[in-house]
Amino acid sequence: MTSIIEVSVKDIRFPTSLQADGSDAMHPDPDYSCAYVIIKLENGTEGYGLTFTLGRGTQIVVSACEAILKMVIYKDCNEIFSNFGKFWRYLTSESQLRWLGPEKGVIHLATASVINALWDLWSRIEKVPLWKLLTNLTPEQLVSTIDFRYITDVITPEEAIAILKSRQNGRKDREEKLLSRGLPAYTTQVGWLGYSDEKVRSLCKKYLKDGYTSFKAKVGRDLEDDVRRCGLIREEIGPDNKLMVDANQIWGVQEAVEWMNHLQKFNIHWIEEPTSPDDILGHREIKEKLRPLGIGVATGEACANRVMFKQFLQSGAVDFCQIDSARIGGVNEILAVYLMAWKFKVPVCPHAGGVGLCEMVQHLQMWDYVSLSGTTENRVIEYVDQQHEHFVTPSIVKNAHYMPPKSPGYSTQFKDQAILDYEYPHGKEWQRMFEQGVYKFN
Repeated sequence: MTSIIEVSVKDIRFPTSLQADGSDAMHPDPDYSCAYVIIKLENGTEGYGLTFTLGRGTQIVVSACEAILKMVIYKDCNEIFSNFGKFWRYLTSESQLRWLGPEKGVIHLATASVINALWDLWSRIEKVPLWKLLTNLTPEQLVSTIDFRYITDVITPEEAIAILKSRQNGRKDREEKLLSRGLPAYTTQVGWLGYSDEKVRSLCKKYLKDGYTSFKAKVGRDLEDDVRRCGLIREEIGPDNKLMVDANQIWGVQEAVEWMNHLQKFNIHWIEEPTSPDDILGHREIKEKLRPLGIGVATGEACANRVMFKQFLQSGAVDFCQIDSARIGGVNEILAVYLMAWKFKVPVCPHAGGVGLCEMVQHLQMWDYVSLSGTTENRVIEYVDQQHEHFVTPSIVKNAHYMPPKSPGYSTQFKDQAILDYEYPHGKEWQRMFEQGVYKFN
């Protein structure tokens, strides 16, 4: 009854570019999309996973998912979950597919989608939300899900177990606080580059009313416009609320420093992805030069794997570590990043601007709060108010706090209607837009 008998993957896309939702300096016309994996057991239980994309190219990730799923079909899920770390290595070490990464790029995005579906499946089998499954695992069980290859010079399995055991006091109290208060969120919805000034002002007022005290704006396309827009947002949110900015990789190192010198008068809390996501030493130089201005550096949304995170943390290149639930190889690898970040005393503030990312990262940060960090200080989860209506169990944010999911799983299941409408290119909504000339097939 625990064998995997059916696997599938779908290309799901939403036409967010039509309203400039998600627009930034590097990605002016994103269509929020995902490769959506479904894994089915012989007893009928299903697991759902996804990895985030921006439209064109999603079909490439779908093909990679199909290749990986050939290694998952007919496996016994109990055997997978009893030694999840070994199975993760099995998927990422397939000798021919590995050449396409290794452990980065499209093949790793696909790995995340498959792994996320397996964690959703495990949570559904146990009849608990993912955050609760993670907190219920013993330190030994949780650590067994992680592949420590390449990171033992920073953290070993034995050390990770010891860390988790040292954090067990107060877990019950923290879980009670989590259930009653949730975890703090910040919003990027006010800051998309394609929005008009009137829309930005209106959204600032809306989210202030909703209880938000931290806001993020996209920057990097035009300095004069950035100065004007940051001034507008600061005027709306007042002097005491936090304002972060995000360049989405658009600058070189010196350009980032110079640009931020012009924006520092707006009391910027952090600059996110100021340069190439692969440039560890560049991030460190930016961080050192911005420190006198009181501006922190955040990155990780497009960081390729745990090895790069290790080096960002080792070198002191970041003030805020941003994990993404679908960028690196799923929950297993993300747990390794949380443990390394805790060791280096760098707060984790998850990236969540995309299809299903809010739904997923909330679980990870809730596990961190209960089982590892035990604090909300300098920790905040991104919230983008888009596409939640398409999920069976969407994230719930009240008074600018993510409230803990109660339904089993990773909150990753789409409603059937969402698939019928937005599977690309034959979904009803896509066919309507093609026929009406609203959107060209690409």
